[in-house]
Amino acid sequence: MTFTLYHHGSSVCAAKVRFAMDEKGLEWDGVYIDILKGEQFEPGYLKLNPKAVVPTLLHNDLVIPDSTVIIEYLDQIAPDTSVHPADPWERAQARYWTKAVDEDLHPACGTMTFVCSHRHTVLKNLGPEGARKFLDSTPEHSVTSNWKEQKDSFVRLGFDAPGAVEKVRLYDSYLHKMDAALDGREWLVGNGFSVADIALAPYVNRLAMMSMRGMWEGGRLPNVERWFNVIETRPNFRRCFLDWIPEDLTRDLRENGAKSWPEVAKILQIEI
Repeated sequence: MTFTLYHHGSSVCAAKVRFAMDEKGLEWDGVYIDILKGEQFEPGYLKLNPKAVVPTLLHNDLVIPDSTVIIEYLDQIAPDTSVHPADPWERAQARYWTKAVDEDLHPACGTMTFVCSHRHTVLKNLGPEGARKFLDSTPEHSVTSNWKEQKDSFVRLGFDAPGAVEKVRLYDSYLHKMDAALDGREWLVGNGFSVADIALAPYVNRLAMMSMRGMWEGGRLPNVERWFNVIETRPNFRRCFLDWIPEDLTRDLRENGAKSWPEVAKILQIEI
């Protein structure tokens, strides 16, 4: 089987697929798409993924976009290493988590990432004119049905953008749901590591990379803290999550996030 993954280092969805493929022991070739320079808007890539997002998987001549669909596809063609629970009830519970990620958490993550960090990185790297071209190139229907309009607002207005504060609270609500689900257990579903943990790990890691561990550390959400500590110590964590991110982007996420953390903490009524 020949796999080619179109991906980007900081993309949470791409990290999710890299994590799943590593857990399944699948080898792949990568095509790096720099989504902060607008490479996802190039005509050749838009033919593969009209939403202009990553990841996209090529399996031989077949094109499979969307991270959740990609992982389900990989489990169908390589069932012996399935990351979905075997028990039907537990499988359904895992899918509730992946459904929640796609419907709620991913748009919230896109909001927080742009509001807290990427808006500064795009302006720094592309300048005002380049940033305008970048924003204008976004398809109307991408992360959400109105992502183009939202992203423009997040870059221009930051936390003052319509819906930004609500998305911060929504993100936090899922950390609380995770903490409740992890009470008395090691993993999110059943007694084993599964696609639910794979799906949520990139979103907690995004907050960690943006200097926002205070959303769960310090006794606030101890079960999430314990779970993420275990995730970070897995032998494949670094190669799936960190090694693909350029040093300058890692620095931008850390420093821009640290500057934004007081505003996030204020919204969530976290004492710092």
